[in-house]
Amino acid sequence: MRRVRTWIGHWPAYRQLKGDDPLGRGAAAKSGRSGRLGPRVASAERVVKSICPYCAVGCGQNVYVEDDRVTQIEGDPDSPVSRGRLCPKGSASLQLTTGSAREHEVLYRRPYGTQWERLDLDTAMDMITDRVIASRRAGWQWEADGARTRRTLGIASLGGATLDNEENYLIKKLFTALGAIQIENQARI
Repeated sequence: MRRVRTWIGHWPAYRQLKGDDPLGRGAAAKSGRSGRLGPRVASAERVVKSICPYCAVGCGQNVYVEDDRVTQIEGDPDSPVSRGRLCPKGSASLQLTTGSAREHEVLYRRPYGTQWERLDLDTAMDMITDRVIASRRAGWQWEADGARTRRTLGIASLGGATLDNEENYLIKKLFTALGAIQIENQARI
């Protein structure tokens, strides 16, 4: 009889009727297992505010970090843009940092090549620098139609819409200093 009472006591409908949750919206609806569960973010050491990188909306994200590893990414309720909500792509953005498909090295495929090769970061940055300088030199114009221009048509920039004002300002300054005049942003296109 004792086992029957114990079993009935665990039954949700009985807890709902006999307890102080007659509508079954709180403790009466919880099983023992769900009652022992805690939030995934409870063990995080710190929360870092971020912006979702997927589209031009710029939804706010809370990035939970434990042992210098990202453990969870959720919508930021303080964000005036998304008010704590994320679309399915934004909700899955944890995979950008921890997914098995994430590359942690520079991959390069030579012109007409069929295979990727791994490069160290210094070599890749030197290659980028050399190509920027060569493009700037090849496309440089001191004058056009008799007017002094001092510009290059060999470099252009198309920025992402999830960049904030400060990042866009720095990108504009960098490309203007290089002499580029074709500087645009995804948000305006």
